[in-house]
Amino acid sequence: MATTMARPPRPPSNSAIDPISEGENENEADELPSPQSSSTSSTSSALSCMILSEIAAVLSVMRRSLRQHPSHRDSDPNQDPSLILSLKALRRVLFSSRPTDPSLYLRPFLDVVRSDETGAPVTAAALSSIYKILTVDSLGAGPALPEVVDAVTSCRFEVVDQASEEAVLMKLLQVLLACVKGGKEAVGLDDQHVCTAVNTCFRVVHQAGGKGELLQRFSRHAMHEIVRRVFARLPFVITDRAPDGPVNQEVSGVDKDQPFGIKQQAENGNGMLNSVPDETVPVTNALNGNVIQTLTIEPFGVPCMVEIFHFLCSLLNVVDQVGLNPNNSTTIAFDEDVPLFALRLINSAIELGGPSIKNHPKLLALIQDELFRNLMQFGLSTSPLILSMVCSIVLNLYQHLRTELKMQLEAFFSCVILRLAQSKFGASFQQQEVAMEALVDFCHQKSFMVEMYANLDCDITCKNIFEELSNLLSRSAFPVNSPLSSMHILSLEGLIAVVQNMADRLGNSPQSEQSPVELTSYTPFWTLNCDDFSDPDQWVKFVRKRKLVKRRLMIGADHFNRDPKKGLEFLQGTHLLPEKLDPQSVACFFRYTAGLDKNLVGDFLGNHDEFCVQVLREFAFTFDFEGMNLDTALRLFLETFRLPGESQKIQRVLEAFSERYFEQSPHILANKDAALLLSYSLIMLNTDQHNVQVKKKMTEEDFVRNNRHINGGSDLPREYLLELYHSILRNEIRTIPEQGLGFFEMSPSRWIDLMRKSRTNPNYILSNSEPHLDRDMFAIMSGPAIAAISVVFDHAESPETLSFCADGFLAIAKISAFHHLEDVLDDLIVSLCKFTTLLTASSMSDEPVTAFGDDLKARLATEALFLIATRYGDFVRTGWRNVLDCILRLHKLGLLPAKVASDVADDAELAPEVVQGKPVMSSVNTNHIQALGTARRSSGLMGRFSQLLSLETDEPRSHPTEHQLQAHQRTLQTIQKCRIDSIFTESKFLHSDSLLQLARALIWAAGRPQKVGGSSDDEDTAVFCLELLIAITLSNRDRIVLLWQGVYEHIAGIIQNTVMPCALVEKAVFGLLRICQRLLPYKENLADELLRSLQLVAKLDARVADAYCEGIAHEISRLVRSNASHIRSQPGWRAVMVLLSITARHQEASEPGFEALSFIMKDGAHIAPSNYVVCVEASRLFVESRVGPVDRSTKAVDLLTGSVVCLTKWSKEAKEASDEEGEKMGEAVREMWLRLTQALRKACLDPREEVRNHAIGCLCKTLIGSDGVCLQSASWLQAFDLVVFATLDDLLEIAQSSNHGQQKDYRNIEGSLVIGARLLARVYLHLLPDLYGLSSFCKLWLGVLSRMEKCVKVKVRGKRSEKVQEIVVDLLRNVLGVMKGKGILAKRSTIGGDSLWELTWLHVNNISGGLQGEVFPDGEGEEN
Repeated sequence: MATTMARPPRPPSNSAIDPISEGENENEADELPSPQSSSTSSTSSALSCMILSEIAAVLSVMRRSLRQHPSHRDSDPNQDPSLILSLKALRRVLFSSRPTDPSLYLRPFLDVVRSDETGAPVTAAALSSIYKILTVDSLGAGPALPEVVDAVTSCRFEVVDQASEEAVLMKLLQVLLACVKGGKEAVGLDDQHVCTAVNTCFRVVHQAGGKGELLQRFSRHAMHEIVRRVFARLPFVITDRAPDGPVNQEVSGVDKDQPFGIKQQAENGNGMLNSVPDETVPVTNALNGNVIQTLTIEPFGVPCMVEIFHFLCSLLNVVDQVGLNPNNSTTIAFDEDVPLFALRLINSAIELGGPSIKNHPKLLALIQDELFRNLMQFGLSTSPLILSMVCSIVLNLYQHLRTELKMQLEAFFSCVILRLAQSKFGASFQQQEVAMEALVDFCHQKSFMVEMYANLDCDITCKNIFEELSNLLSRSAFPVNSPLSSMHILSLEGLIAVVQNMADRLGNSPQSEQSPVELTSYTPFWTLNCDDFSDPDQWVKFVRKRKLVKRRLMIGADHFNRDPKKGLEFLQGTHLLPEKLDPQSVACFFRYTAGLDKNLVGDFLGNHDEFCVQVLREFAFTFDFEGMNLDTALRLFLETFRLPGESQKIQRVLEAFSERYFEQSPHILANKDAALLLSYSLIMLNTDQHNVQVKKKMTEEDFVRNNRHINGGSDLPREYLLELYHSILRNEIRTIPEQGLGFFEMSPSRWIDLMRKSRTNPNYILSNSEPHLDRDMFAIMSGPAIAAISVVFDHAESPETLSFCADGFLAIAKISAFHHLEDVLDDLIVSLCKFTTLLTASSMSDEPVTAFGDDLKARLATEALFLIATRYGDFVRTGWRNVLDCILRLHKLGLLPAKVASDVADDAELAPEVVQGKPVMSSVNTNHIQALGTARRSSGLMGRFSQLLSLETDEPRSHPTEHQLQAHQRTLQTIQKCRIDSIFTESKFLHSDSLLQLARALIWAAGRPQKVGGSSDDEDTAVFCLELLIAITLSNRDRIVLLWQGVYEHIAGIIQNTVMPCALVEKAVFGLLRICQRLLPYKENLADELLRSLQLVAKLDARVADAYCEGIAHEISRLVRSNASHIRSQPGWRAVMVLLSITARHQEASEPGFEALSFIMKDGAHIAPSNYVVCVEASRLFVESRVGPVDRSTKAVDLLTGSVVCLTKWSKEAKEASDEEGEKMGEAVREMWLRLTQALRKACLDPREEVRNHAIGCLCKTLIGSDGVCLQSASWLQAFDLVVFATLDDLLEIAQSSNHGQQKDYRNIEGSLVIGARLLARVYLHLLPDLYGLSSFCKLWLGVLSRMEKCVKVKVRGKRSEKVQEIVVDLLRNVLGVMKGKGILAKRSTIGGDSLWELTWLHVNNISGGLQGEVFPDGEGEEN
């Protein structure tokens, strides 16, 4: 059966060659270009050969067709058909010349395609030839392309079988593809021909539905490729070339009426290109325009793109396709083939057009309105394919055009993503999965969430999209009473992507504190604006302020819903409403605040109070009804509150609405009364049609009749009323707020309002790479995010998921630290500690190290925990307690590095095998380490591993398995990665608040010290914590003031509550001494307090002190040697000297103690008025100490004697000082001198002869050598009474006691008496010039005589000592001689009267009767 295809009559001039007569052909040939010369290029020759071969191929097929179907010949059977003649003529031309017009090559083949006398094989051959010629670059076929498109779209052929038809259609599409080129090479075709080509392709696509799979696929591919090529040109179209419409011709676009939705075949049943009978017009007529033939055709541009895009959008018109009302169905179900294909084409167009679309208003308007409206409807499709494609389109739109689609994006996420991603709204699992995948794709866009927050969450007229999306991701990641599924992992991916994007932005900005936003005065919140949205300094403040306003408005709405009056008062108190309420501000509060109780708002607006009436009017004037139908405007108005039930309130509300509507959209209404009456009528119609209690419904005629004469006395047009009637009939006006939906539903009136808002709210904030708003965003999502990631981490088993969660934890920590969110970081640490299993005894009871090594989750959590502690420790607060709990557990297991508690100063002292607190694995000697299973703990990390390796022991034990070895190795690697030691060795870099919390955590973890020791584990923990506390104290010497009080109280508690030696008190004592030793040079203002703490050591229980006395002495010695110059106060020296004095009683401790004392006193190097007295006292104690050698006591005496030099120096300084200060200094020196002589006096009574005699001699030396000391006569008299006389009296008493068997330890006491007598005589004679003029001189002199008399008469061991008597008499003789020589001793003395003479000889005669004659022979005394 043959079918011809109608086509327009072709004028003779359109034929390439007119075969009339041979002569005419010769004349025509003469007019053609002359033959080329022999120099013709090989390219031209090749082209001619190629065309000749194509001519031969077509002719052969045509001849075969004529033999098979002779009826196709012309009337003369001996003459070739015209089509064959034109091909032969072209062949002759190629032999004789080379045409310059490419149309001459193509026209004979195009005639074959147009012909209705050719069959499918001939048409297919011609199309193949056309395609081959078009693909030759050297031909330059651009000018001929319009004719090719016209011919192809007018193709008519006879179909013999389906296979041949499909072959022709495929070749036809192939030719169209060759004609349409995109990009910069788009030449030859104008907008009209491109639309024609697209229309033809779509018709083939439509007709291919009942044909072979290959044709179906290729036809779709061809149309897809043509659309891609068309829109690929958009970036190269010059914007100002022409407006978005036709320029030189009328482009009617793609015929969307005829091909769309047509399912029937053609009458002949062959499903050809035309889907109409033969007599119908050709496809070109569907364009409502004629084929434009011109030699110079401007390349296609935006007009055809607008038409094509509009056609593609029309394929998505859901209501036209299936007559579906979206409001009456949760999801959309229909044949997905056509819309899915259209969506794919639209997606490609957007991908290739990209941001260039915004330069062309018509294209942009199609996307903003028609496309997005259809996407909103198709987004609710039950088909995963369609939903996925819709989401892909929206993602591309966001990527390229988001600045123009702010409100549309809000609507898409509110009505589609948030609705379908949750099962509670009735979405299937496939819908949830596709919606969640789309959301995750958006979350991977680095700027998506921050732009949603800045543009929507911070806009009072928009929803909190960021907050809702982040909460959705967090909720969806929770495996509630179910195992972990792909949906949970998908949600986690999106959540971590958001967090990771925030973390990545932190590296682009310096750390800075954002000042809090405050509302200090009233400003109309709906008028807030930003002058420059391109300047972050301006828009960030604006956005944060607007978010604060929105947050407070929502709080105010909550108050309003409970009590309207208090709600308004709250808003006045927060400066959102003026102190004196005005109608406009309250109206804007009602209009722009989400969450208000619509019943309360309706009652307020309908109230008859004058203020409420004014608020109602202002409320109505916040709406923009321009260009809206009355029913649409009424729907929009009544969606914002519930219409009151009272008729008077309804009237007031509708009056306000009608006034506003008539002002903006009068249309055919005569006045506002007409708008009011018609609005009433619509409300009544709505109640009548949608109230189930109304049995008899209002008809069209009833509605028209009810509204007669309301338009200023005349009738409204019947068509207008019927349109309103059917609108209300199809779509109810909801006067009662929707309850229980839980999601935002897009209605037609809301869409119209959205489009208006998109025009009035054009500003879209583009986010850069700076974290301007991340702190506010993270504060909103951090809690749910940590909980969600923690739950997934808890349920996950795969290593990939666990590592993914660990990365999320670290990203959260980074953000928290950067923005100083300490509470968030502490919460994160609490979560991680739970996953380490270190704090769960039951999980590690059998073999904890092996169990830990086998648990990947625990190891990852541990690594993350300590990485956070070391990297972000500045911002950890209470979380340090949890970190320390884990550290203590590792310590108990022997898994910590041996030097974890070392401080910075110790780093240089580390053994060669220890690097940065971590032992080198190769340094372990396994020959002497305890094996696995023993009770003793190892001292460090490698010790624990060595326990596993060692097998040398007398006791039989099992060999470790390969599994155990691997598990232990993994454990060791994890602990080494944690770098736990750096928490303490690098604590000097911690922020002060964090450091203080770390110290408090250590004190808390150590527990309260008890007088009765607890378990060994408790003591070990306390010791370890104290080590760490001391380490961080020493590392932070510059901030010791911050730590000292807590450290001191902790150490004091240990020392004061310990009565027996133990490791804890040992660590406390020596730690305290070490702190003082190390920190004194750096904190002079704290020196006294540090040294005062040494009193704790002095108050140690005797048993404890005895146990550690030697060590204490060495520490004190080191302290003194390194810090003597830094100890300046008297209390400080007293604290040190008390400890030195205590060492004098202990044999082991006395030696280092005396060395420290010698260092201080020798040569007066470190003696000062502040420490002189305590040094003297300490030296005296060392003199009296009998736990050491005698020579040390004598050296102590020498130290006392040598200190006179210091007194002499200070006396000189006192003389040089001012009167008052000098007098004060002199008095202090005299007091110190007296203390010195008294100390020497006590040393003179030492039982040891060497010490005693040496001390008496030194006392004499001191007294005689004190000439440079600023002493007064009173001082000397006091020294005689308290020192000289007292020393001799004590010696005499000791000698006397020996007569009764007492004082057996005092050997050779008579020798000491002799030295004492000499001391008395020498000192007396030395001071005689200064003392003899005193009124008390007589008393002093008699005291000297009385002591000499006692020395002569004393009995040692029962008898008098001749030696003593002899020496005393000689000394007295010498003294008397000196006094005689100085004229002091005479019978008539001027000093003391005659009594001195008489008393002197009274005592002298008792000592030796002949001394008077020896001193005063021949009565010289009387003469004098």
